[in-house]
Amino acid sequence: MIFMDVTIHTAALPHVDPEASLAFYRDALGFEVRSDVGQGAMRWITVGPVGQPGVSLLLAPPGADPGVTEDERKVIGEMMAKGTYGWILLATRDLDGIFERVQAGDAEVVQEPIEQPYGVRDCAFRDPAGNLVRIQEVR
Repeated sequence: MIFMDVTIHTAALPHVDPEASLAFYRDALGFEVRSDVGQGAMRWITVGPVGQPGVSLLLAPPGADPGVTEDERKVIGEMMAKGTYGWILLATRDLDGIFERVQAGDAEVVQEPIEQPYGVRDCAFRDPAGNLVRIQEVR
């Protein structure tokens, strides 16, 4: 077996309102802002968990790539509106505390903390762009 030294550095999620997304990830989840470039709706914001500088989440305008067609942008917008375009799975040792903090920030609750039949306890929210954010309890 060949060992490859590869890590996950950055994952990306779309945003439609950079200020609302920034407030959700920074204020509700407690992520730190690592960079914020662009202006208006065309901002690329990199956030990440405090103490984990090697792991980032890029909040980016959907369909900004010039190779994306107008038809594709329309589909992306429709999927985001339904909450089926982007999602992420996070983990915490304090699921109840994080749930209360995020819920207090007026995030859309999809699922309150619950013990799943497959052996994990988790909850779920939608961020301001409609992305599904599942948070799993680390035991």
